[in-house]
Amino acid sequence: MDAEAHVHLTNRKVALVTGSSRGIGKAIALRLARDGCAVAINYRERRQEADQVADAILQLGGETAVIGADLAQPSDCTALVEATCSTLGPIDILVNNAGIMRRGDLLDFDFAEMAPMRSVNVDGLVHVTRAAASIMQPRGWGRIINLTSVAAIGTAMAGTTFYAATKAAVIALTRRFALDLGPSGITVNAIAPGFILTEMAAASGHNFDAVAQKAMMRRIGKPEDIAATAAFLASEEAGFITAQVLTVDGGRTDFIAHP
Repeated sequence: MDAEAHVHLTNRKVALVTGSSRGIGKAIALRLARDGCAVAINYRERRQEADQVADAILQLGGETAVIGADLAQPSDCTALVEATCSTLGPIDILVNNAGIMRRGDLLDFDFAEMAPMRSVNVDGLVHVTRAAASIMQPRGWGRIINLTSVAAIGTAMAGTTFYAATKAAVIALTRRFALDLGPSGITVNAIAPGFILTEMAAASGHNFDAVAQKAMMRRIGKPEDIAATAAFLASEEAGFITAQVLTVDGGRTDFIAHP
């Protein structure tokens, strides 16, 4: 993409993107770096892949730091924010992208998987946001972007019931956090991706042609589709947009009930 097409951020901003060693998080980190942000790359297990993202940012002439943290651990969430601030500076932009998915519906879901999924998708988001918001509030400016999913608003894809429950919680938290933080000049929004071709999706065994036919655009999404949306929500231009859930799914038609 040409530089002229980017949504440029005013001055230098510091962004933390959780779960950014691959997939959507990687694409968002690279896009924000191209737009002039210093970007903290977070990973849990994939240090080598995180280093590759950092190398790509450095090749762009950007600033970056690679920080390992398990967002299921509250102490790691706080340490992640502190490490970002100590290496790059106070956080201006937080992208809560990290998440895990355990497949299953009512009759076949192993409910023992619910706690670890919730601990990252919901609790980890809360802990990181609380720590980052405490940095943003005194400075009177901030952008918080949460990754939810179209599953949370009712798609009919099998195996996503309990994952959808955690992502529906993200939508509720987005709106409540926006209410809490708006007076401090901080916007809080969510992006609800449809089916996006990431490494995880590629290994899922889905029939991509069949999934594409469920979208009005007749294609599945790319990580860059989500990254472009995140770049806009992180920009100065999006300063009067908060408490919103922006669906980026190519016009999915397979909803249980239309939202």
